Amino acid sequence: MGGLQNIVANSAYVSARGIVDGMAASTMRDKKFRTKLNLPHIKKSEHMKTTVDSGFDSMCVKQPIGKRLFQQYLERDATHKNACELWKDIEDYNITQEKYRFYESKSKIFCSFLEEKAVTRVKEDHKNIRGDLFKDSEQQLLKHLEAKAMSGFKNSMYFLRYIQFKWLEAQPIDEDWLMDFRVLEKGGFGEVHACQMKATGKMYVKKKKNHSLVLHSRFILSLVYAFQTKTNLCLVMTIMNGGHTQRHTQTRACFYSAQIIVGMEHLHQHRIIDRDLKPENVLLDDAGHVRLSDLGLAVELPPEKDKTKGYAGTAGMWQT
Repeated sequence: MGGLQNIVANSAYVSARGIVDGMAASTMRDKKFRTKLNLPHIKKSEHMKTTVDSGFDSMCVKQPIGKRLFQQYLERDATHKNACELWKDIEDYNITQEKYRFYESKSKIFCSFLEEKAVTRVKEDHKNIRGDLFKDSEQQLLKHLEAKAMSGFKNSMYFLRYIQFKWLEAQPIDEDWLMDFRVLEKGGFGEVHACQMKATGKMYVKKKKNHSLVLHSRFILSLVYAFQTKTNLCLVMTIMNGGHTQRHTQTRACFYSAQIIVGMEHLHQHRIIDRDLKPENVLLDDAGHVRLSDLGLAVELPPEKDKTKGYAGTAGMWQT
């Protein structure tokens, strides 16, 4: 009987992922919950203007929704269009592999706010293909946009749309929003389930802990939702269908090592020490990229300290 239950659970799980019958996630959305994701009327979310963090760095640079709306505002304003194009070009350059990077000295984009020193540095160093080639230019660009474009953005429809998204983001969810599938893992802390968000049809993994830290990095497992029932704390995170790292070729191992280093660097920039880095906690997503997971033993260093004392982690594994 247990074998039959496993077969049914596996079939439901694979079907939800859209692999067996080709069903797209959009066809598996629950209409009732889908309507709950509709943006509210502007009057309903207007009160959040005074409560939401509307600082330039937080709203227009770090938050994906705010950044996207801010750039849309810039693109539709002739005064700031060139600055927006430069911003996007710098971002593309920063994430492009070195062998694909190039510098075009006769650009059609002219930005008068850039200092001559920053422009000269780019002209002199572009042959070195440095990762921080446009660092000074980007800093001056963001400073200019904060001074010249921020006030206009706050008085535009794009800011009101941002407020609507922040209102929606603040709405609570509970276990009714999620459909559980098979158990992926059991441990001393509880269980890990594959689950599906009813409103969107997207698949996630849900970790239940008996009675966090939020970090945004493409190389760290993302916390998507969190809610609490009478008996469990439920954390809903990105599902990692590639499993954990095992044995790989040297080239593949170097590729994964580079991504692990980037993830660790992101943690250290936030003064966080993992303390339990091991192959079982380095997972692979559908695209074959690495994400660090299980930061249950991680600690955050106080500003006045540069090290921590105590024993943690798994004996014989990597030290972080």
